[in-house]
Amino acid sequence: MTRHVSVANLADVPEGTMLRVQVDGTDILLVNLEGSVRAMQGICSHEYFELDQGFLTGDSITCALHLSRFDLETGEALDPPAELPLAIYPVTVQGDGSIVLELPDGPVPVNE
Repeated sequence: MTRHVSVANLADVPEGTMLRVQVDGTDILLVNLEGSVRAMQGICSHEYFELDQGFLTGDSITCALHLSRFDLETGEALDPPAELPLAIYPVTVQGDGSIVLELPDGPVPVNE
């Protein structure tokens, strides 16, 4: 079973920016890349560090702690030391601008 959780408004995440939100105590990173909103786990899969403190570079995000890069579409770790991908969450932007995530019932999945 899945649930739909409204986490922000599109106006909160202008194009080319990111925003960290929480669902049930789990950090989730929203990224607006060329008008398309993506959602992924908000903490680096290598070591605890908030990814909203990192850098958007093209279609990837770089963790500022050890410079691991992750693909924004797939979550794949592109550079070491990170090896595990970021968990990716399906996103819908509603007509009113609400950003809604599709998440499984229970704990929000993350890769650690």
